[in-house]
Amino acid sequence: MSSNSSVARYFDTMDYGPAPESDTDARQWLSRHAEGFGHFIGGHFTPASAGPHFDTAEPATGQRLAGIAQGSAQDVDAAVAAARAAQPGWLALGGHGRARHLYALARMVQRHARLLAVVEALDNGKPIRESRDLDVPLVARHFYHHAGWAQLQEREFADQVPLGVIGQIIPWNFPLLMLAWKIAPALALGNTVVLKPAEFTPLSALLFAELAAQAGLPAGVLNVVTGDGATGAALVAHEGVDKIAFTGSTDVGRLIREATAGSGKSLTLELGGKSPFIVFDDADIDAAVEGVVDAIWFNQGQVCCAGSRLLLQEGIAADFIERLKRRMQSLRVGLPLDKAIDIGSLIDPSQLERVRSLVATGVREGAVCYQPPGALPAGGSFFPPTLLTGVHPAATVATEEIFGPVLVTMTFRTPDEAVALANNTRYGLAASVWSETIGLALGIAPLLQAGVVWVNATNLFDAGVGFGGYRESGYGREGGREGCYEYLKPRAWAERKPRSATAFAQAANEADKAPVAVGLPAIDRTAKLFIGGKQVRPDGELSHPVFSATGQRLGEVGTGNRKDIRNAVAAARAATGWSSATPHRRAQALYYLAENLSARAGEFAARLTSLTGAAARAAQAEVDAAVSRLFAYGAWADKYEGTVHVPPLRGVALATVEAIGVVGVVCPDEAPLLSFVSLLAPLLAMGNRTVIVPSEKHPLIATDFYQVLETSDLPAGVVNLVTGPVAGLAQTLAEHDDVDALWVFGAKELSRTAERLSIGNLKRTLVDHGLATDWHDGAAAEGPLFLRHATQVKNIWIPYGE
Repeated sequence: MSSNSSVARYFDTMDYGPAPESDTDARQWLSRHAEGFGHFIGGHFTPASAGPHFDTAEPATGQRLAGIAQGSAQDVDAAVAAARAAQPGWLALGGHGRARHLYALARMVQRHARLLAVVEALDNGKPIRESRDLDVPLVARHFYHHAGWAQLQEREFADQVPLGVIGQIIPWNFPLLMLAWKIAPALALGNTVVLKPAEFTPLSALLFAELAAQAGLPAGVLNVVTGDGATGAALVAHEGVDKIAFTGSTDVGRLIREATAGSGKSLTLELGGKSPFIVFDDADIDAAVEGVVDAIWFNQGQVCCAGSRLLLQEGIAADFIERLKRRMQSLRVGLPLDKAIDIGSLIDPSQLERVRSLVATGVREGAVCYQPPGALPAGGSFFPPTLLTGVHPAATVATEEIFGPVLVTMTFRTPDEAVALANNTRYGLAASVWSETIGLALGIAPLLQAGVVWVNATNLFDAGVGFGGYRESGYGREGGREGCYEYLKPRAWAERKPRSATAFAQAANEADKAPVAVGLPAIDRTAKLFIGGKQVRPDGELSHPVFSATGQRLGEVGTGNRKDIRNAVAAARAATGWSSATPHRRAQALYYLAENLSARAGEFAARLTSLTGAAARAAQAEVDAAVSRLFAYGAWADKYEGTVHVPPLRGVALATVEAIGVVGVVCPDEAPLLSFVSLLAPLLAMGNRTVIVPSEKHPLIATDFYQVLETSDLPAGVVNLVTGPVAGLAQTLAEHDDVDALWVFGAKELSRTAERLSIGNLKRTLVDHGLATDWHDGAAAEGPLFLRHATQVKNIWIPYGE
C-alpha cells in the first residue's frame, strides 16, 4: 500500500526520485590504497621522498577520500629524470608506435569509463551525468584524435621536432579532461610528461596513470607528482623541463611567466575568463534560456569559459529574465552521484566562501539577487544557482571571475553596444552569440576578442578544434593542429647556437682617435624617428652617433625614450584599418615595398657595406634576400588562411586566423636589413601594426628604409620606428599594456627582460634567448613559423539543423 501510494504521489507531483550511481568499484580502488598514494614515477607508485601525506575529501560531504603524497623538489627531480630517460626511446618508437599506444589509452578509458566517472564525481563534486556523459567520452576522443596525429607526424610535421620533457599543471574543475587535453598531444608528438594535478583533485590522474601502465605505456613516459603549489613551483623551476603547460588562474599564470622568463622553456597558459553570452532580440528565447543553463550552471559554474555575463537586447530583457527565473526553479542541487541532479558541490569551503563574498559585494554595489527557493543538501560546499540583475559594467561581479554558479546580466540596444560590452573585460577566452539571423551572428563573431565563439550554442568542445584565449586569458591553443605546434619546435631553430660577439664596440671606441681630413664640413643629417607616418624628432631632442665597421662616424640617429614608445604605440593602435584590410590589399602593399626597395638596391647595398664591413657581393645578396622576403610574405598574405573543422556534431567550427594587434619588435644586429624585413613582413602580411626598434649598431639601414615606406602606400601608423639603446626601449615595450605581443631578437638578457616584464597584460612573446638565426635560411627565417606567431586562432562554432 505504501509503495503504491509513493508511486501515485510521484505521478501527481512529477518530483524526481533519487537515482544514485553505485560507487562500489571506486571505493574498492581507494581501499587498495588505504595507506595513502605515492607519486607515480617510472611506471609505478613510489613513496614520497619526504613530507607528510595530506587528505583529499569529497566536496559534497567533507568526508576523507584518501591520503595524498606532498611532492618535494626531490620527487620532482626523480620524475623529471624518469621522463628524460624515457624520452629518446619513446621518440624512437616512431609515429605508428606512439599511435598504437594512444589508441590503447583511448580504449582503456572506454573500458574503465564508469570507474573513472565515479572517481571524478566523488573527488570533484560534479554531477555524475556530466563526468559520465561529457568528460569521459571527450577524454577518449582526445586520445583517439591524437593517435591520428602521431601516425601522421612524420609527414605533417616533418620540419618540427618534439620539445622533450613537458611539465604540466592542471586545475581542479576538470581534472581528467584537462589531463587528456595536455598529455595526449604531448605524448603523441614524442615528448614525455611530468604531470602535477590539483591538490584538491588528484585521484583521477593517479587512477589514469595506474591504468595506463596496465595498458602497456612504457615506464617513465607519464609521471604524476602530487602536491600543492610548492610542488608546482618546483616543477616550473626545474632546469630539466623543456616546457610548462598550465591551466589555472590568471594570477598564478603571471607567476609562472615571471619564473620561466629567460629560461628558454616553452610556455602555454590557459587562464581565467569572464565570457559574454549575447542574446539578440530575434533569438529563439527558449533555446537561449537552455543555453544559459549550460553556460553558467554546468559544473557549478566552475568553468573558465563559463558564460557568466548575460547581455540581453533591451526589447527582450524582461521576458528573458522571467523565463530564466522559471527555469532556475526546476534546477536540482544535490549529491554528485545522484543521476537526476543538475548542480553538485563547489570544490571546497574556501571556494564557497569566495562565491558568497562576491555575491554579497555585488548586492552592496546595487545588484538585485535572485536565488530559486529550495533547501540545499546538508554538509558539503553547495551554493544555489544565482542571478544578479541591475549590474553595471564596472561592477565587481561584472569584471571579476567568480568561478561559481552566479550569472550577472546587463542590457544593450545596438549590435555595436553589444560588442563594446562584450569586449569590456581584460579576459578573452570565449563568447556565445544567439540570433536567428545568421548574418548578424557571423558578423558579430569576428569582432569579439575571444579565442572561441559559439553561435546559438555554448560549451562545445572537441579534440580536433583548438581552444585557448586572448589577452589575460592566456596564450597557446589546446586541441587540433594548432595545439600540436605547442609541443613541437622548428627543426631549424633546434640547431641554433649562441650568437658571437663582434668587435664593433671596440671599433666605435677607437673612432674618435682616427685622424680627420681637413676640408669642407659635411651637411649635418640626423635621422629622425618614424611615428604615425611622419619623420619626427625624439622627445628628448637627443641623438647618438653611428659608426662604420672601421670606426668611422657615419651620422647620428635620434635617441628614443619612453614617451616616443608611447607615441608610437598610440599611432599603431589608431591604425586599425590595416587589420581590417583585405589580404589582397596587404599583399599588394608588400609587393610595392619590395618594388621600391629593389629600385634602391645599390644604395642599400652600399649602406650595408659601410655599416657592417660586408663585401659588396654579400651586401647585394642581403638586399636581394630582403626583396625576396617581402615578395614571399606578399604571397603568403592571402594564402595563410584558416580551416573548417568538422567535429562530431551537426555543425562546423571555422578556425579563422586573426591579427594579434599592436606588436613590438626588437631587431638584432646581424644581417640588419634582412633581419629587419624578416621580422616586419610577416606581421604586416597578417594585418598587425608595429613598433620597431631597429638594430642598435646599424640603425641607419632602418632609417633609410622609412624612405621606402614613405613612397609606398602603407597607412600611417602601421610601421613605426624608434631608434636608440635597445635595452631600455625593449623594457618599455614589455611593460606597455597596450602592446599585444613582443618579438625580441638579440642578447640573451633581452629575452629574459621581455618575458619577465610582459606579465602586466600577459602579452605573447617570441624571443631567441640569445641564439643566432641564419636570416638567409628560409627554413629558419621565413614562412609559417613566423606567420603562426603573427596570428591568433579564433574558432567559431556554427551548429546547423533543427
